[in-house]
Amino acid sequence: MDVLLSKELIKDRNIELGREITKVYSGKVSEQAPLLCIGILRGSFVFMADLIREINLPTEVDFLECSSYEGTESSGKVKIHKDLREDIKGREVLVVEDIVDTGITMHALRGVLEKRSPSSLSLASFLFKPSRVKKKVEIKFLGFEIEDKFVVGYGLDFNGAHRNLPELRVMGT
Repeated sequence: MDVLLSKELIKDRNIELGREITKVYSGKVSEQAPLLCIGILRGSFVFMADLIREINLPTEVDFLECSSYEGTESSGKVKIHKDLREDIKGREVLVVEDIVDTGITMHALRGVLEKRSPSSLSLASFLFKPSRVKKKVEIKFLGFEIEDKFVVGYGLDFNGAHRNLPELRVMGT
């Protein structure tokens, strides 16, 4: 498998994203009301762990696991498999995702989370595949835009394998 993004390139981008997030949320969060980072399981956990270490603000983390797929097609309706422990009402919320491709799941999830009345709701995504978009989703903090290739590593998997690779690789090469 060819390396698409090296661990050094990923680390450098996370540092930049951490600075951007710190700048945007400075003055909006505090020790009493920290930034709530919500990782979308399972793929986001590596990206989220590295990203929050680069945010120079008080943060809390929570996780949500959801799907909108029935077989290989998205239904457009989000099914929550593991819900949040934290109440997001009135909170500054940053959703952390591994990859946005069609945008269908994230679009539907945003609707679910907005009904819970956060003060703000933004998205940080490690990857974005613009060629696959079916539902437009605003990604406020983007790691990398990539071509439509199947990728693994840095939290992304193929049938549960390869999440532990420190870099992003293209399957089948």
